[in-house]
Amino acid sequence: MLARALWLTALLTGSISFASAHDVQSDQLRVAHPFATPTPPGVVNGAAYLDITAYAASAILVGAQTPVSKSVELHYMQMEGDMMKMRHVSAIEIAKDETLTMRPGGGYHLMLMGLHQPLVEGDRFPITLEFAQQDDIEIEIWVQSALEGSADADRHHQH
Repeated sequence: MLARALWLTALLTGSISFASAHDVQSDQLRVAHPFATPTPPGVVNGAAYLDITAYAASAILVGAQTPVSKSVELHYMQMEGDMMKMRHVSAIEIAKDETLTMRPGGGYHLMLMGLHQPLVEGDRFPITLEFAQQDDIEIEIWVQSALEGSADADRHHQH
């Protein structure tokens, strides 16, 4: 348990690097702009966002996993009347030649359930995306502040 905690600390502080690219592209999919927003101390859940473009055929995202949280759920947020409602979904379909854009403020996102420690701006961590009819894809998530719906969310990876 101590070794896992030390590994997670090293991972979150950026002292471990991964070979995976920030944006990942295959002949079927492109995953781009992956980021998570920082969480305050004591908050047990976080959110991650990204873009998925399906090229060869439609793609169905059915899950994800990461070492920084107990589980990852697919969620959808939308306004219902004057209330923002969030619900768990079992899959997200991306039509051929379409791009699914996840951003703070509404729509789809990856909910990081049971964070092992807060997400701190500047940290990075891996997440594996699981698809119904394609291979899993591992990407690196960058923790950054982003204004809802702003271009800041698209510029996070320019370092």
